[in-house]
Amino acid sequence: MSEPETESVSVTESEPDLRPVSAIRTVACIGAGVIGAGWAAYFLARGLRVRAWDPAPDAEETLRRVVDAAWPALTELGLAEGADRDALTMFPTAAEAVAGADFVQESAPEDLTLKRSLLAELADAAVAAGPDVVVASSTSGFPMTDMATTAAHPDRLVVGHPFNPPYLIPLVEVVGGERTAAWAASRAADFYRHIGKSVIEMERELPGFIANRLQEAIWREALHMVAAGEATPEEIDRSITDGPGLRWPVHGPCLTFHLAGGRGGMAHMLDHFGPSLKAPWTRLEAPELTRELRDDMVAGAEVSAGGRPMAELVAERDRAVIAVRRAVAAARQTTVQTTVQTTVQTTVQTTGQTTGQTAGETAR
Repeated sequence: MSEPETESVSVTESEPDLRPVSAIRTVACIGAGVIGAGWAAYFLARGLRVRAWDPAPDAEETLRRVVDAAWPALTELGLAEGADRDALTMFPTAAEAVAGADFVQESAPEDLTLKRSLLAELADAAVAAGPDVVVASSTSGFPMTDMATTAAHPDRLVVGHPFNPPYLIPLVEVVGGERTAAWAASRAADFYRHIGKSVIEMERELPGFIANRLQEAIWREALHMVAAGEATPEEIDRSITDGPGLRWPVHGPCLTFHLAGGRGGMAHMLDHFGPSLKAPWTRLEAPELTRELRDDMVAGAEVSAGGRPMAELVAERDRAVIAVRRAVAAARQTTVQTTVQTTVQTTVQTTGQTTGQTAGETAR
């Protein structure tokens, strides 16, 4: 990615006296699009106050509409004590929104030039707001090192990449840039965990992070198959929802292939099927997005939607995600209980046998 013509001189701070993350009670949501509004809904559901800013003239109306639409799903999952969807205030500038915040979540459009200028402004505002206020970016692909080049306080900036919708999908990928303070990255990760997120703290920067790179690999192959007339979008969707997608809420791709190896596990899987890894199954590079391919994808998506409005599809997705999360949690809990019961029974039986043997030996 290209560097800006000039870079500001950064000011590196020493580690401040950090408040516990439970003291984070107010979050500034900068950007109120799909991701930013989803974050706002989640923060509100966790009992936090939200100070928001977005330059769009209808931003507040859009934001409140998303929060209202998400609230039934959040209520079903369980609201935190004191959760209030009205604990939301819009501000005329980003700096004013950050001024009263304990944590900042930036969700502006995925434009590198915009991100650089906005994050530099937010970092300055965060320093003014408090000694331990961190700015996390929802970027879906830019490394923080590339986004923080013009920031005077890059140590406050970290990536906190969510998945859509942020109010339902628990994963957040956290990774700092070359000049991010270690305490800032750790604080962001700890805060996300505190409010119920599943956090991956990445050890190094990687464009696109982890999950998006895996997601994009599937997307590239889907586009190739549609472009070559090998499959329709509906067939591709069904191949996942009725196929490997059913396993993924429980086991990711690595553990799935470990199980596929049978008793030999991953070792057998790689030894037996290793040569096929070089088979020409993947095209790797994305196909050219021609007008024809675009039209095929749009038409296919409309077929899959079956004429249902977006609001209905979103509601269906939310219900399904909740059901999947609950089903997986219940299955895991049952497994834990069964394991504990088996362990206790085995221990009791072993203890009984040992006691009996000891008594017999004593009698003899």
